[in-house]
Amino acid sequence: MDAVKEILLQVMIASLPAFLFPLTCESPCNFWGRNCSSKRSDQSNLMVPKDSKTIYTIGFLLTCMFSILLCTLFSDVLWGVIPLNLGIIPLFSFLLYARFRDGVALALLQLMIYPLFVDNYTLSGWVLETGLLFYPFIFLVSRRFKISGLYRKIVIICLFCVAGEVFSTITPMLFRRFTLELDLTIILTSIANTMIVLLVSCLFIFIIEGTLEKEKLRDQVIQLSREYFSEAEKLQQMMDAAPLSIILLDGQRCIMAINDTFLQLYRNEHQWATRDELLKQKIDTALVGFETDVIIPQLEDALKGESKSSIVLHNGNKMYITSTSPIKKGYTNEVIGGVIILQDITEVETLRKELNHVERLGLVGQMAAGITHEIRNPMSVVRGFLQLMKEKSPPSLDHYYRIVMEELDRANSIINDFLALAQNRVVNMERCSLHDIIQELTPLLWADANLRGQSIIVSLDEMVPSLYLNTKEIKQLILNLARNGMEAMQEKGQLILETRHTGTGVELTVKDNGNGIPAVLKENLFEPFYTTKANGTGLGLALCLSIMERHGGSITVESEEGMGTEFIVFFPISEGYIVNANA
Repeated sequence: MDAVKEILLQVMIASLPAFLFPLTCESPCNFWGRNCSSKRSDQSNLMVPKDSKTIYTIGFLLTCMFSILLCTLFSDVLWGVIPLNLGIIPLFSFLLYARFRDGVALALLQLMIYPLFVDNYTLSGWVLETGLLFYPFIFLVSRRFKISGLYRKIVIICLFCVAGEVFSTITPMLFRRFTLELDLTIILTSIANTMIVLLVSCLFIFIIEGTLEKEKLRDQVIQLSREYFSEAEKLQQMMDAAPLSIILLDGQRCIMAINDTFLQLYRNEHQWATRDELLKQKIDTALVGFETDVIIPQLEDALKGESKSSIVLHNGNKMYITSTSPIKKGYTNEVIGGVIILQDITEVETLRKELNHVERLGLVGQMAAGITHEIRNPMSVVRGFLQLMKEKSPPSLDHYYRIVMEELDRANSIINDFLALAQNRVVNMERCSLHDIIQELTPLLWADANLRGQSIIVSLDEMVPSLYLNTKEIKQLILNLARNGMEAMQEKGQLILETRHTGTGVELTVKDNGNGIPAVLKENLFEPFYTTKANGTGLGLALCLSIMERHGGSITVESEEGMGTEFIVFFPISEGYIVNANA
């Protein structure tokens, strides 16, 4: 009975590292060594270490060390022959699993503590009971052991442990004589002891490998969870970046995810709504204000697996195009939900209507241009007959004839300006000097200025290069701006024409010192038929803007009341502009 107690005590102590192994298991990197880096196995899809699968934890080392020490302290000799010390089980297990240097350290510790705690110490007992003879073989197969499968590991560790136990048990028996009864008892005890060693060795392997397998699975779950949340975050960011309202639904029409665009749309009706409040809600309540009686049937068809469909909906004064599509599993093609996409097309529809309106206005403009062109012919006939009638009429009627012909000339001028503005013609441009055009117009401008009692200052920058211009149109532009400036000034007013090179282009400035233009009127200056003059037609500045658009430039105005007005005409000189001008 005492022998049974001693054996059970040794079994419990030797099994201690195996039972404590799950508790000392901290993280996979602790098991797999310092350079623990993982890669995904193609077969098992488990986290597999990059190095030699070396198990190393402080806890495992300490428990094995503690177990070996206790086994040595409570070691005994059964029947005075069989040494009872199962410390070789945790020792051999650690040597097989651990790194070489850690295994050497534990083996040296075992060799040192054995003579300190064992009674009747002998050199042969020290060599046999510590398993010293098997250390070289264990270190040789350790690397192959680490990369072996479960059953091969069981065979290897059981082979070493049983061989070590049998070797330390049988060797002392060879040098002693026994009676038949004692001999049978010793043999049966040796066999039972060997079987116990076999079972404890298998227990070690199953517990350690099972723990490692759980840790691998736990690592895999953690990795998959991280990947899932990472992909979910990317998907959410992609949805939020889309200028569309996106709603993901499950099979019960409950909202699983939305993007920021839809959340902002929903907040138009529910100002303080949050994303979490919308999740898990039915789509019927989230689309309040929309024509749900149209969307829901479309969604039902999508949940049945039908292909994408689109409809146009109205929500107040907004217009949306709504698309519904099913969400399917990749392999089974099973429908697991649906997606609704709302696109605000209000501005698009508005632009389309405005474009249609512009096209109609363009058609009307073309018709008006044609009509006004035809009107000039009878007007010319009328003016000719008026001149004949004037010659045959008494001089007292000359005043009336002059008024009628002036009005006919004014009407003809308006028609000419209107036709120039309405015609979207391509002008021929050639490289010429802007200064030559200005100097050619200067005498005419001086003549007008002298009649009004005004003066003109012309300041030309010598660095201004030649430009691609249509001479006729630029003359008309300069005359319109100069005469507008003269009409805006009183007597003794001063008009300044100035050019300067800006690096990216040429600026032509026409500045007067008149009363200036109120800020509320500046925005409409370039609109056709808008004028601030009593006898103006409102086509002069609109025609100037049209000329500059054809030349690829721009025209701006700066004015303050009481400080005068300055028109700035900009001609670009970039390479792209020159190419376009040539074309």
